[in-house]
Amino acid sequence: MSRVKPLALTIGDPAGIGPEITHKAWQALRGGDECFFVIADPMFYPNTALIDRPEQASGKFADALPLLPIDCPRIMPGKPDTSTASTIIKSIEMAVKFARTGQAGGIVTNPIAKNVLYRAGFAHPGHTEFLAKLTHATLPVMMLSAQNSQVNLRVALVTIHIPLQAVQDAITENLIIHTAKILHASLCQDFGIDKPRIAMTGLNPHAGEGGALGRAEIEILNPAAEKLRAGGIDISDAKPADTLFHAEARANYDAVLAMYHDQGLIPVKTLDFHGGVNTTLGLPIIRTSPDHGTAFDLAGSGVARPDSLIAAIKAARAMVDCRTSFGAKL
Repeated sequence: MSRVKPLALTIGDPAGIGPEITHKAWQALRGGDECFFVIADPMFYPNTALIDRPEQASGKFADALPLLPIDCPRIMPGKPDTSTASTIIKSIEMAVKFARTGQAGGIVTNPIAKNVLYRAGFAHPGHTEFLAKLTHATLPVMMLSAQNSQVNLRVALVTIHIPLQAVQDAITENLIIHTAKILHASLCQDFGIDKPRIAMTGLNPHAGEGGALGRAEIEILNPAAEKLRAGGIDISDAKPADTLFHAEARANYDAVLAMYHDQGLIPVKTLDFHGGVNTTLGLPIIRTSPDHGTAFDLAGSGVARPDSLIAAIKAARAMVDCRTSFGAKL
């Protein structure tokens, strides 16, 4: 094995498709130089090799899915149960610990059902915010990627999991500036782009139409962009979101900074629904995730596709390699 640090995969919601796609991802990648392990209960997976420490994964990976065991209540596929909440959370916490101590190169999180965790007392809006707490990150940035043979699109979000009616009040000049700086830094160190080009969406239709459809672009977004450009970051003024994601437009930037959740995620999921990757920027560790949910309706059927998880694993590994190369240049 040439990869000395395995990636740590979390269990996700065990009633969903996480266990199935994890095993299928291992089957697809076992013959190469990739290496990962899953933190989970072995009862959900066929053909596992139990490990006590992350470094044992490389010696097992070719023959079986390396698994670091934690206990989980017995449940039925497709039947989410709040009794699994402590297992789901423990898997995330352990993966973060292994990444922070350098025992894992990064983490790849399987899908969770937030409403299941909420009913068990989970106090965070989602994975992204929980990971920020665990790593003491001040501003986690959610970025979605569609990267297949036809599409190369990265979209980072200024606001994440908040109601649409709260978006305009949440967007400030400082928030845009901080988010853009994190995006720019990640494009350099995690994606190997020397001089990133960022396109920024407007908040309002037609980017406000010169103030006729809203003044956020004039009063907040464009002044933020001007300050960022003065600091050496190549970012556009606010552009209409409805003309920013077609193929010709995508050739002019390396990433988009979108103002709210659906504005950024709908284009990514439309262009690459099965292979999209969710990446959390602004953390001291590398974290990726499939860009889909738990799919309880498919759990146990054997037909779940592992494409997005495989893409997330490959993306995390590429980020590890880029970050290593970037550090060597400094």
